[in-house]
Amino acid sequence: MSSEYIGAMIQDSIKKYGNAIAMRYKENDSWHEITYNELGERIQQVAKALLEYDVKEGEMVGVFAQNMPEWSIADFGILSVRGVSVPIYATNTAKQAEYIVNDAEIRVLFVGDKAQYEKITSFIDSSKYLKKIIVFDGNVQLKGNHSVSFKDFLELGKKSAKDSIVADRTSRGSVDDIATLIYTSGTTGDPKGAILTHGNFAHQFRAIDERFSVGVGDRSLCFLPLSHAYERTWSYYVFRSGAENNYVADQKKIVEYMPDVRPTAMVSVPRLYEKIYSTVYDKLKKASPAKARMFNWAIRTGKTYQYKKKDRKFIGPWLALCHALADVLVLKKIRDVVGGPKKFFSAGGAPLSIDIEEFFFAAGLLVCQGYGLTESSPMISCNAPGGFKFGTVGRPIKDCEVKIDDTGEILARGGNIMKGYYKKPEATAETLVNGWLKTGDVGFIDEDGFLKITDRIKDLIITSQGKNIAPQHIETLVGMDHYIEQIATIGDKRKYVTALIVPSFAALEDWAKENNIAFSSREDLVKNPDVIKFYEKRIADQSKELANYEKIKRFTLMPKEFTQDGGELTPTLKIKRKVVSEKYKDLIDSMYAGESAE
Repeated sequence: MSSEYIGAMIQDSIKKYGNAIAMRYKENDSWHEITYNELGERIQQVAKALLEYDVKEGEMVGVFAQNMPEWSIADFGILSVRGVSVPIYATNTAKQAEYIVNDAEIRVLFVGDKAQYEKITSFIDSSKYLKKIIVFDGNVQLKGNHSVSFKDFLELGKKSAKDSIVADRTSRGSVDDIATLIYTSGTTGDPKGAILTHGNFAHQFRAIDERFSVGVGDRSLCFLPLSHAYERTWSYYVFRSGAENNYVADQKKIVEYMPDVRPTAMVSVPRLYEKIYSTVYDKLKKASPAKARMFNWAIRTGKTYQYKKKDRKFIGPWLALCHALADVLVLKKIRDVVGGPKKFFSAGGAPLSIDIEEFFFAAGLLVCQGYGLTESSPMISCNAPGGFKFGTVGRPIKDCEVKIDDTGEILARGGNIMKGYYKKPEATAETLVNGWLKTGDVGFIDEDGFLKITDRIKDLIITSQGKNIAPQHIETLVGMDHYIEQIATIGDKRKYVTALIVPSFAALEDWAKENNIAFSSREDLVKNPDVIKFYEKRIADQSKELANYEKIKRFTLMPKEFTQDGGELTPTLKIKRKVVSEKYKDLIDSMYAGESAE
């Protein structure tokens, strides 16, 4: 039995860490705990119940739910019987879920709550494959003989005598077995199921081992979707290390949960760090001049101190004293917002501004930016406490080769790369060439071996003037603003760059009230000339480091957010530029009426 097989790995952790806390979750305003021993019992019950449902080795079993302990328990149960775990994003539509169910030929599916249950029951009667739905939320009113509550499902496993069959299947688990199909969110076309093996995940564990230290006593906040490779791989690693995973079903409550959980290490997307940063600086603008000067002095002092510490340079008594004072007055308060000291934060999925990295660094919080794709399990490179450079996504990880081809595209090869796309040989052949994964990202490796991403190939804007523009760079800079929630830049084959901007309405409404701007709806607010002037100034302030041809010349404030249901976002909240361009064509065309904008 290889401990690199995930079903065996979790059994090792259960034996090793027994009564240590494995999981915590919040219910009815209080936190509940699950120990490693209790986790082991529930995994065994799921595994045996799946055998009672006659789940075969290699059979695809689906999980369609938001983050909760049951998600991981079901996942480990599936893998313990050598099944293949197929996640579906909790926010997916019924049509998207149906596509994955049919493509993966899923017969047994776990679902989270009423919303997901209703999406699945809307098509189960016409489904060629789906026969059983297991519902995590005990409050859901079940209908039809195809549905069972998770509680009753566990009871079925409890009564089952198939322990020896579970043990036999787990013992025969191989690193070459398929662990999961993760369907890429797809900014264009149908989702593709990336085939990841147990060996792919084991590669990631070794890479994390080399650069980070995580163990018993560490706490992680599990809030990114477990249906994505990033949180999934990290959560596996948390359990492998004997640490504690704290589940967050509602991503809007992350900052609220941080002081409760006091996470010591966690993964996130840049938006969390951007929000904290923008909120702090928005409050600073309203502070007295004396408080603002003190805050800025503390950040400068913290930055100087941390860089000297990083570079192992002499920290004199004066700087040490200043830093101690800055820490008491300001820096500790920033750490308290995120639940105290951290071994590290991780950031991935989109670019993070150097200003934000250095802000957290000054406060004694290291954000380690990394880079990867679903197809690479996901990590290709990352910064780490032992070696980091802000503005980059770190050095390539252990046993992963990275090179840049003649077009500037980043290619990767190693034990982390997927086997291919499920049932899609042509797409696989386009993406995997001579063992190299074509990432679709443009970048370079600097003189110190750190990887820098400049943009997505498909996202590059080429203006009618022949200028190549990276929209992500513009969106990262401008999107940092406290009053901006979402931004989509436009400009391909056009004379200049424009943008559709969704305001952060909570912040904007407060600003409008403070400035006596009357409004009866969001539509009123975004059309108000004073509001438009306010955004003009803020966009200009955020765009100072952009070249003139990169700057947003015209913009439209949107009264509604871009959503997955509306088709503008992928499940990982990336903008579908093609959809946005088509859906808002008239609005976009109006920003180019009369052209000039010089």
